[in-house]
Amino acid sequence: MTLSEQGKTALITGSYGGLGTQFVNIHASRGGDLILVGRNEEKLKAQQKEVQEKYKVSAHIIAIDLSKADAAQTIYDTCKTNNWKVDYLINNAGFGGQGEFAKRSMEEDMSMIAVNIETPTRLVKLFLPDFIARHHGRILNVSSTAAIMPGPLQAVYYATKAYVTSWSDALWREVQGTGVTVTCLMPGAMQTGFISRGDLSSTQLFANAVKPDNVAKAGYDGMLEGKLNVVAGLTAAQKPFMSMAPMLPKKMLLDNVYKMQEQGSRKKK
Repeated sequence: MTLSEQGKTALITGSYGGLGTQFVNIHASRGGDLILVGRNEEKLKAQQKEVQEKYKVSAHIIAIDLSKADAAQTIYDTCKTNNWKVDYLINNAGFGGQGEFAKRSMEEDMSMIAVNIETPTRLVKLFLPDFIARHHGRILNVSSTAAIMPGPLQAVYYATKAYVTSWSDALWREVQGTGVTVTCLMPGAMQTGFISRGDLSSTQLFANAVKPDNVAKAGYDGMLEGKLNVVAGLTAAQKPFMSMAPMLPKKMLLDNVYKMQEQGSRKKK
């Protein structure tokens, strides 16, 4: 692993919030160029200006709604049209949402599936052949420790992260020997916009959320090293629960997760 990424361009989705901002700053601080992707063009332009002035690197922006079916193709085509060569693809964008599945809107959950699963899958489908052809490339998919268990009161979110982890791990094996690596970052609860967007501030699960800076560094460095999974950001209290979770009886596990999220759900009734 080198501390210099000069000449390497990272495409980062969800670039201007929480974990995404940390990825941007880490890569730029090491001399790497950027393609910043998100929905809010004003925020992207402000971030572009900041990183170019602070780190003296090149930064391009793509303002797009990642819940749209054609988002990934538009991103890929934009890079091709402008001859922006992508070396690192960081699928960071994602969101959650709390509440009983039967009471949440169709739009909320279908949008979550699109952003958390469909668009990252399409992006990798498009960029991975180019990486393999060049015998070089790094992919980092941001999942969650939620991936290892079902999540009552966040049923769809937990399921999307189970997909991301399983899919990423399978790709890690498929690309062996190609010069390309796929890494999955599995953070614990973090202090990011994810909490407010998912209405999770009143849950026990996010009571001791950690700052995202160390999590981002662990994920970024793990990507450069070609690690399979990087688990980061767990509190001392969360670590034993996470290690025990796969061994707990399923019904007991479901009850525990439900209770950790119940307060926020009741608040919405």
